[in-house]
This record gives sequence, C-alpha cells and structure tokens, in this order.
Amino acid sequence: MIHSLYSNREIFLRELISNASDACDKLRFEALHNSALFEDDPELSIHVDYDAIARTLTVTDNGVGMSRDEVITNLGTIAKSGTREFFSQLTGDQQKDAHLIGQFGVGFYSSFIVADKVTVLTRRAGESPEQGVRWESDGGGEFAIEMMEKPRRGT
Repeated sequence: MIHSLYSNREIFLRELISNASDACDKLRFEALHNSALFEDDPELSIHVDYDAIARTLTVTDNGVGMSRDEVITNLGTIAKSGTREFFSQLTGDQQKDAHLIGQFGVGFYSSFIVADKVTVLTRRAGESPEQGVRWESDGGGEFAIEMMEKPRRGT
C-alpha cells in the first residue's frame, strides 16, 4: 500500500522531519500549561544523521515523544495520526498558530519504501527515563515493542 501512495522514494525524509517538527510544536503547546515538560531542555531541535557504513539514517527530535500507549496507537495502526487528534483539541488562536503538517497519518510509513526495518526509540515528555519505548517493524503488518531506558525525552 505504501508504495502506491508515494511515487518519490525521497519523500520519506520530508515526512520524518515533518513528524519531528510536529512533535516539537506539540511540546511547545503542552508546555504553555506545564513548563516542567521541557525537563531543563527548552531548546527544541531536530537532527538528521547518516551512517554510510551501517547504512542507517536517524532522525532525532527532543519534542513531546510518545508513551507506550501512544506508540501502539500511532505507529501500530496505519493512517492513524496523533497529530490530527491533538490539532482537533486546539482552540482559537492556538489553531491559527499550530501548523502541524503531519496530519495525514501515512507519512511515517513512507520509511518502509527505503528501509527493510524501522526502529523508533521514544519517551514522552514528563515521564521517567525508565518509560522509554522501543518499537520495531519490517513493515509487514506486525511490530515488536518493549520498554527501555531513555534518558532524554523525544523520539
């Protein structure tokens, strides 16, 4: 299904960066009511790293991250978008300011166009380091998930 949705193989990178940007925006909005979510790291960032030897591309953000339940809900179901749900809860000026671009739900899955396996390491802002989550799939419809130590929030 994913191959029919995307004709350009490079689109996956734009989609992953969009998701990271959305996670940073979501944290920024949630921190308006709870600044402790910044966890002494208010400088939001996105990094893209390429390892030619390992043949891996890693997109990292220090945005809101995901809990175990959010990982299952958002990554475990194709075309499900936590961004859309979050956006629907914003009101008035918040909606005008929130330009969340990953609302279509299939962006993350474009990763499987170029990867045999996708691994996501994440921790929800405000949760303890022991609440990190590792999600992994080969895109075949099944995934593995486990709890892990993740000192920094984000994905």
